[in-house]
Amino acid sequence: MRTSYQYRLKPTREQIKIIDNTLDMLRCQYNYQLAQRFDWYDQNRCPIDRCSLTVCHLPELKDKPNRYSQQATLTQLKIDRPWYKTIYSQVLQEVPKKVELAFDKWLKGDCNGKKLGKPRFKAKGQYKTFTYPQFKKYHFVNNKIKLAKIGDIKVIVHRPIPDGFDIKTVSVTKKANGYYVTLSLDDKTVPEIKSDFNPDNIVGIDVGLIDFIVTSDNERIVAAKFLRKSERKLKSAQRRVSRRTKGSNRRKKAIEKLGIQHKKVADTRSYFHFKTANTLLKKYDVVAVEELNIKGLAKSRLAKSVNDAGWGQFISILTVKAENAGLKVVAVNSNGTSQECSSCGHKVKKPLSQRTHNCPNCQVNLCRDLNAAINIKNRGTHDLKAQSMSSLKSR
Repeated sequence: MRTSYQYRLKPTREQIKIIDNTLDMLRCQYNYQLAQRFDWYDQNRCPIDRCSLTVCHLPELKDKPNRYSQQATLTQLKIDRPWYKTIYSQVLQEVPKKVELAFDKWLKGDCNGKKLGKPRFKAKGQYKTFTYPQFKKYHFVNNKIKLAKIGDIKVIVHRPIPDGFDIKTVSVTKKANGYYVTLSLDDKTVPEIKSDFNPDNIVGIDVGLIDFIVTSDNERIVAAKFLRKSERKLKSAQRRVSRRTKGSNRRKKAIEKLGIQHKKVADTRSYFHFKTANTLLKKYDVVAVEELNIKGLAKSRLAKSVNDAGWGQFISILTVKAENAGLKVVAVNSNGTSQECSSCGHKVKKPLSQRTHNCPNCQVNLCRDLNAAINIKNRGTHDLKAQSMSSLKSR
């Protein structure tokens, strides 16, 4: 079982200086190695897609830089730039790994085959995390953690690490309100939780902007709208930043205060998502959700409200927590869930402004979101039965 715990660090002034210098040097190395990848890409691609073989001259292709070839240059880097010796070697070796991951997602795509945008160079202050890929558990004792090349740092341990868990990796992150450490934990003594859930204890949920979720049992959780409620404070903090002189210390302080305000909004939204996910998983064994094109919705006129709701983050949290609890989240096709009648299946076309579902075929009259939630539940039940039948046939 794999999980992550995050704690806040309380470094000294000297340790803060070391962490900031480490992040800045890693940023420079990230940009340099990313530039190597771009140079290789530009030198090996051809703007002409076809030509005669008798005329065309094929240039000799350059060797593609990869993670291991770029890691091999780090030894010479420390000779040419001795100040890089202040960074722990394994932390420095994680930079080519990040570069390769970002570059491959652009050219090849992620695990689902979906290509992401072209990676960008990191400006000053944008590289905020470095990782120790190997860590010994005895280096984290009581309320102090020992990090190589940095020293012992005080940690606010708001919850203890469970017995039997091993610390696999440690990441140090600089955020708006301070420094944090994230521990990736693994427990090999605990077997994987079997999926012995009750498939009949299923609920369908329809996400929205007025009500955050509406369940097929007609339970509603109102959308909190954290960004909307904090707009005045954010606007005031942003106005202070714009009034300060660029490059001044007063502007830096104003930017820090703006970042803290944004982090408060993000933290309260995340807490709301965790709380909602726990409420659902305590009551149901299976949760059916829609496969929504959230990125597409975030580019529409409802972009601000969609981003404020954070549907993608909520579904991700719900899925992870369900897997850890041995439960299941089923994603169903979202086409026509609002238009299709949950009672007879008759399609009733209606605009988004119409919030009630009135079926002329079976005379059903109910809330539009409730009708969609029932349809999602029915589709989730159908998909579960299809999966169980296919698993039985494979046996």
